[in-house]
Amino acid sequence: MATDMLAVTAPAFTDPSGYELSKLPRPVISGEADVMIRVLAASINPVDVKKAAGAFKLAMPERFPYKIGYDAAGIVEAIGGQVTRFKAGDEVFVRLPEVGRGSWSEYVVCPESYIAFKPRNLSFTEAASLPLAGVTALQVLRQYQGGLEGKTVFVPAGLSGTGAYACQLAKNVFRAGKVITTVSTSKVAKVAELLGEGVVDQVIDYTKDSPTKVIAPRSVDLLFDTTGQAMQFLSLMVPSTGLIVSISTTPSSATLQSASVMQRPDNPHVPLLGRLLLDTMDALRRLRAWRWSVTYMYWFLKPNGEDLTALSGFAEEGKLLPLVGTRVSLEDIEKVREACMLSYRGKGGIGKTVFEVSPAN
Repeated sequence: MATDMLAVTAPAFTDPSGYELSKLPRPVISGEADVMIRVLAASINPVDVKKAAGAFKLAMPERFPYKIGYDAAGIVEAIGGQVTRFKAGDEVFVRLPEVGRGSWSEYVVCPESYIAFKPRNLSFTEAASLPLAGVTALQVLRQYQGGLEGKTVFVPAGLSGTGAYACQLAKNVFRAGKVITTVSTSKVAKVAELLGEGVVDQVIDYTKDSPTKVIAPRSVDLLFDTTGQAMQFLSLMVPSTGLIVSISTTPSSATLQSASVMQRPDNPHVPLLGRLLLDTMDALRRLRAWRWSVTYMYWFLKPNGEDLTALSGFAEEGKLLPLVGTRVSLEDIEKVREACMLSYRGKGGIGKTVFEVSPAN
């Protein structure tokens, strides 16, 4: 059996133009709870290209070639001696932990606690679009105290990877009374078509109208900030109970330090200057929100198999439609670089970009 595999890697911290298609040693099962997955599809998330470009380099030294990617769907190839939920041949999907990072490859290995069975009604390509974005949306929507039933939820960029899943979950699972989103002119008509009729109640063309002028003041219960504009929308929030959760500003140093991306055996730490800068910016945002009687927080995904299993159920029930905008062969490195560059520049297009992996020989 071949012991090498193809993988997209970064030879040093670089933007996507520097990515390479490499031959790497196939990962091996080293822990009794480990599962090896033969990857058939893997998706791009903004964190993938940012980390490969060195966004965390002050806090986290890296080895090169740097293995890229967290989201994958595929078939279980082998299991450790204590694995109880999965067997060879099972169809699964996963958001890999930091120590297992490298989904843009033919094989990955991680503990079974991070893995879930692939939704039966989705292809591997569709399933690979869900883990990071879907679980992030699920966890953020849970942060609103008392539940979102009947409440107003504002999710800018509703046809982005995370935004598309947040809108659907808010309406179809959390039973929000009103879901509002923003898209550009060409995408307005596509919201209902791609997310389902009745999922979004108000679609704002942000190229023509500012949300602050179209949405009633003090009417939004939860703002899921996917675009980094959290502080621009404070006037829209319901005082005292309004909650803003951002995934696109910057975290406090404590939030970053406890994040899944920092969970590695070498125990990396945010340096002092970085801590001061992060904490100052976070404190200023909290203060600005407090002046409007609004709670603000930053959210880092907490990857786990239980939330993936919940997403799988929602997908099978028709409450969560995958949104794959672009499909690229993992072996076409020029197309891979091109797709990643769009994400790197913040121009992700519609939904998720997924790399399809040819079955290994």
